[in-house]
Amino acid sequence: MTDSWPLHLALLAAGVGAGFLNTVAGGGSMLTLPVLMLLGLPADIANGTNRLSVVSQALTGVTGFYRAGKLDRGHVAPVLAPTILGSALGAYAASSTPEHILEYTLLGTMMSMALLLALRPGAVTAPEGSTPRAIGRTPSALAGLFVAGVYAGFVQAGVGFLLLSVLGGLLRFDLLRANALKLVCALVFGVVALSVFALANQVAWLEASLLAAYTVIGSLLGVRFAVRVPRRVLRWVIFTAVVAVCIAALVRG
Repeated sequence: MTDSWPLHLALLAAGVGAGFLNTVAGGGSMLTLPVLMLLGLPADIANGTNRLSVVSQALTGVTGFYRAGKLDRGHVAPVLAPTILGSALGAYAASSTPEHILEYTLLGTMMSMALLLALRPGAVTAPEGSTPRAIGRTPSALAGLFVAGVYAGFVQAGVGFLLLSVLGGLLRFDLLRANALKLVCALVFGVVALSVFALANQVAWLEASLLAAYTVIGSLLGVRFAVRVPRRVLRWVIFTAVVAVCIAALVRG
C-alpha cells in the first residue's frame, strides 16, 4: 500500500462518504473504487477489496435501523428469497451475457425512479407508517426483486436504487423501512461476493480493513441522518444520488 498520506485521506473521505450514501440512498462504490485504484490496486483486486466495506456498512446500517425500530423482520425472508435466487442465476450466467445490456437497463430504471421521485414521489415511496403489501400477492414485486438479484449477480453497483424502487414503489414500504430491507439484501450479496473474491485471492486485506472501518463511520452517520430528517429531505438526497450515479456511469461508458 502506498505511503502517500493524501491518498490515505482520500480513502478515509471516500469510505465515510460511501458508507453514508449507501445507507441513505446508494452508489457509494462510485467513490471508493476509483480511490482504491489510485492506491495502486488493479481493477479486479479493487473490486474484491471493496466488498468487505459493502458488508461492514450494510451490517452497521441494518443494526442501526433495527435499533431504531425501522426493520420489518417479518418481511426479511420473503424479500431475500427472490433476490438470492436471482443473484445465483445472475452470477451463473455472467460469463455469457453482455454486461452492458443490464447496465443500460438499470440506468433507465434509475432515471425513471429519479423522475418519479421529483414529480410523483408517491409512485415510488409510501407515507411513513403505511401497511406494506404482501410480497406473495404482488407478482410485479416478486419479479422486480428477482431482476434486482440477477443484476446484483452480474454487476452489483447501483442495485440499491433498483431495490428501493421495488420496495417503495411496488411493496409500499416507506423510505426508512425500504432502506433497511435494501441493506439486508446488500449484506447478503456482499457476503457471497466477498467469499468469491477471497477464494480467488482478489482481496487486499489491509486496504479492505481500513475502508471497512471508514464506511462503518459513514453508515452510522447515515442512519442517524435518515431517522431524523424529514422524509422530503431524504427523498431529495436519494434523487440527487440517483442522478449523480447515472451521470457518472454514462460518462464512464
